[in-house]
Amino acid sequence: MRFRWVTSMIFLLFPFFLPAHQSELTPHDTRLKVEEILRAHAIYHTLNHELIARTLNNFFQELDPNYCYLIENEVLPWTQAPSEQLEAILNQVKNEDFSAFQKMYQTMRSAIERRRSIEAQLATAPLIEVVDPDEFKDMTWAKTEEELRTRLHRIQGLQLKTARRILPPEEQAKFKIRLEKRRISREEKLLSQNPDKKENSLLTYVLKAITAALDSQTSYFTPSEASQLLMQVQGQEKLFGIGAQLRDDLNGLTIVRILEDSPLSQHSEIELGDKIIAVNQEPVIGLDIEDAVKLIRGPAGTSVSLTFLRQKENVQDEKFDVKIVRGEIVLKEKRFNATYEPFGRGVIGILGLHSFYQDTDFSSATDLLEEIEKLKNQHQLQGIILDLRNNTGGLLPQAVSVAGLFIQKGVIVSIKDNTGFIQRLRNLESQVAWDGPLIILTNKFSASASEIVAQTLQEYGRALVVGDAETYGKGTFQTFTLEAVSGGKVNPKGEYKVTRGLYYTVSGKTPQKRGVKSDIAVPGHFSEMEVGERYAKYPLEPDEIPPSFEDDLADIPLIHRYQVSKLYKPHLQPIVTTYKSMLPLLKTNSSDRLKNDIDHQNLIKIISNKNLVNPPSIGCNDLQLQEAINIMKDLLFLKGGSQ
Repeated sequence: MRFRWVTSMIFLLFPFFLPAHQSELTPHDTRLKVEEILRAHAIYHTLNHELIARTLNNFFQELDPNYCYLIENEVLPWTQAPSEQLEAILNQVKNEDFSAFQKMYQTMRSAIERRRSIEAQLATAPLIEVVDPDEFKDMTWAKTEEELRTRLHRIQGLQLKTARRILPPEEQAKFKIRLEKRRISREEKLLSQNPDKKENSLLTYVLKAITAALDSQTSYFTPSEASQLLMQVQGQEKLFGIGAQLRDDLNGLTIVRILEDSPLSQHSEIELGDKIIAVNQEPVIGLDIEDAVKLIRGPAGTSVSLTFLRQKENVQDEKFDVKIVRGEIVLKEKRFNATYEPFGRGVIGILGLHSFYQDTDFSSATDLLEEIEKLKNQHQLQGIILDLRNNTGGLLPQAVSVAGLFIQKGVIVSIKDNTGFIQRLRNLESQVAWDGPLIILTNKFSASASEIVAQTLQEYGRALVVGDAETYGKGTFQTFTLEAVSGGKVNPKGEYKVTRGLYYTVSGKTPQKRGVKSDIAVPGHFSEMEVGERYAKYPLEPDEIPPSFEDDLADIPLIHRYQVSKLYKPHLQPIVTTYKSMLPLLKTNSSDRLKNDIDHQNLIKIISNKNLVNPPSIGCNDLQLQEAINIMKDLLFLKGGSQ
């Protein structure tokens, strides 16, 4: 089963069962839209057998994302189609013939009727009392109708058992009726007999299936979805919520991430792994995750009551209620924070950067520079830890500027677009804000621009990377058609986001799918989570381009290249080897500390236990940061910088 994630502070509520306010599409429009997207894509420029095979699989999963309608023998003739059949469908699509998808769509409509028959049988069946939620984590298509019936019966048991924890007996029957009404409402839209609605719905699903087949980041948006995104991009819609990332587990919404300084983070009684089962006493079990998030959302300063369920080993799960005051969730979160750790006669600066931002008053690079200068003026600064954990990216020029604080002139990142052209983004300042010991702290949620900074500074030898074994692994960049829309008007035929190319650090390697590898691995709460491009459905594969440490200025017009070279080349950042001889001892010392640290060992047991979703309290709040500080202290001792 595909677990579905939503970030409650962002609220991009894209319905997954039936696209709201469908696009005004004809078969001709659909073909043209596909061709337009393919022309812009980084890798795929024409449809082929592989993409059609992916599209057929995606189409069924768009219709039945929770594997609760279709059975295997209805799906496999399409998802395991022979090459002759794929070729035929490929030619049909090129000729604006979507009859194959109409047949698949009809299969889903028949499956809905079967589901209704099964639900009628289950209405009088005894409730299953013991159901493990984990059995639904990796579902595929049921092999038989009886297996589907058993699955639905067990899901019903799981949901109703959870509902009994929060509802009095007289309300439990009503809850069951609400679940049924929600399901029937979604089904009725798919069963619509209106010819125009049927065609628009079908073609919308086709476009969503094709774009999702290209890679994990390319998407098609209906006008309704695009309008909501545009409002957020233009700042027309303020976002109020609790500041959590949620996972739909069928019997509630599990908290997998709590934003720093968010309303939820102010409640220490709430922990990762807790499951939201009701909002203002309204059960959210069985509710689409987007609809559940709408209940959580509300005006800033108002309260929302959440009912939580906490899994306990060998004892009954604990239920508790928490009232939370909603607040405005800034998409870039608290963008920057700074502190320091006393060491010897000086300090170790700890600079946390949560996004790469720039507005009329502030930018990530200037904020960092100001703090570095303050630390140097007010203290004897001995080392810096740049904390990029949970930094999912931002403005690419700011990533270049931030990296440029720690190196002389040189290439920071290269971008290869869909035409194969390579553009290099360079630091052009020879003055360095800090040329001393530098550690970059990362985790599984460090992505995109933060991976550029970490990997490039690592490759120049300017920084050691410490933290989770690898980062997220997003080495692609996208463009969104709304960016070119005049006056913010949405195309009634829909909009799209498409992957245009990959980016590469100075070595010519891309973090795409691989992530940035830590020099010294220090596990954190997210270390064992299966997040990142490598876990996406169809991630683009990484490749390499030539390194640019020497920088041949090949992307500079020949007429200007000589003059640029005279000004730029004399101060190129060299590759330094300061940390190379120290690294074996630093790794050994860190490993020994972690082996003998009770809190770290408890953390490792917790994150290694896939069934234990609720981490108990661990002594130090931030074990990764504490160990990064210890590594920096070791490094300073080895350099003789502890005076």
